[in-house]
Amino acid sequence: MKVSESANRVRSMIEKAIEDHQITKAEYEMIIHLVLEDAHVDSQERALIKELQDMIDHKEVRLVP
Repeated sequence: MKVSESANRVRSMIEKAIEDHQITKAEYEMIIHLVLEDAHVDSQERALIKELQDMIDHKEVRLVP
């Protein structure tokens, strides 16, 4: 299965957040925008968003202003 370009961009942003152990609200909003820009949330994008949200919920990645 081919990974969409937006999924690759989202993965890159999420990997940076994981590496930094934090993500700004602006970065989080940009990720959501990238996922929704083509009006289709594919399974890779859905999994990436869930992974990021789980990490935020478990405080592995902090959401900062």
